Amino acid sequence: MDKYDIKQPVRLKKGVYKLNAERNFDYQLNRVINWDGGRLEDIQPIADRIKTSADWKCELIALGDTAMRENRTQNAIAYYRMSEFFMYDGDPDKKAYYEKATELFYQYYADYFEGENPRIEKLEVPYENVKLPVMHVVPDGKSKGTILLHGGNDSYFEEFLFTVLYLQEHGFEVYMFEGPGQGGVMRLQGMHFTHEWEKPVKAILDFFRLEDVTIIGISLGGYLAPRAAAFDKRIAKVVAWSVFPCFQDVIVGMQKPAIQKMFYLFMKLHARPLINFVFGKKAKKEPVIDWGLKHGCYAYEARDAYGYAQKLKLYDIEPIADRITQDMLIVGANQDHFIDYRLIGREINMLTNVRSLTFRLFTDKEDAQNHCNVGNGKIVLDTICGWIEQIDAEAAEQ
Repeated sequence: MDKYDIKQPVRLKKGVYKLNAERNFDYQLNRVINWDGGRLEDIQPIADRIKTSADWKCELIALGDTAMRENRTQNAIAYYRMSEFFMYDGDPDKKAYYEKATELFYQYYADYFEGENPRIEKLEVPYENVKLPVMHVVPDGKSKGTILLHGGNDSYFEEFLFTVLYLQEHGFEVYMFEGPGQGGVMRLQGMHFTHEWEKPVKAILDFFRLEDVTIIGISLGGYLAPRAAAFDKRIAKVVAWSVFPCFQDVIVGMQKPAIQKMFYLFMKLHARPLINFVFGKKAKKEPVIDWGLKHGCYAYEARDAYGYAQKLKLYDIEPIADRITQDMLIVGANQDHFIDYRLIGREINMLTNVRSLTFRLFTDKEDAQNHCNVGNGKIVLDTICGWIEQIDAEAAEQ
């Protein structure tokens, strides 16, 4: 097996490519290339063959197999890992390919994690009946501060390896962790999501005895990180790497206005059969909605579309927004297919007690228009680093 040369500097990919007519397949293919280690020249020829979740699984596994035959392990990791993304929970291949990709990851990047003084410490933090995996890095020289980093609804923490290393190179000590509902914590240890994100965060902060931390939450982490900050003042600064006032509103906001009105009326009337009928009908026509509902019911332990919608309402900043008193940065994208960035107005209006609030909207002119700015992660990380340093400099002057 080939091995990754850890001496080379971290280079974050940039670019947005039109690969598939279905917006979510298109986005996830861009994610495979820019975040997960895939190659445009592999994905472009097969992209328009993907029409269903089954197509996705078949094509990505085939790419992984080809990459392995050609001794391109980094690419194979990307394709095997993301092949399971649209697999339905209960498909035995889902766990198998997650484990395959993860095993290959730690073999290929072994030099980061091994030796007497590894660049990355891989640790575990006890939490209830599971162990939360953590990557820990310390910068060369004096640290500019401590960052606690986590993902969102469908992330796994190996995906953010180069994000962690980039922050380390820019002078920060970083703890990256995977929590309930994410990666192996759900897939292998069986712990599903909780909206009370302050609980796993407390476990991490207690275990490492951390203070004066900047928490960064990606995607759904745009709700989870502020939620944790509302309850734990060891968090000094909050970065919501996505506009995310309420999960239910985010999901419903993807639908046409007529569907949105119908949804809120049916929920108000507790019309479970009607909600299930409407979304069941949409799921039959749109494979991504079918997958989203089935995955959501599994990840959030709901028995149907109505129950899933109820669970998502728990992921709402409004009830705890006045408890967020830290400096806060919110990052948006002007063509995010998951989240209408214009929800930022509602979110800003909720955050009445923050010490300071900065909103940065990235655009297509910067190749950063898509969800979590997958087209240009570097510009976001540079913005976050600059914001942290600015806040700290202003505090030092006072």
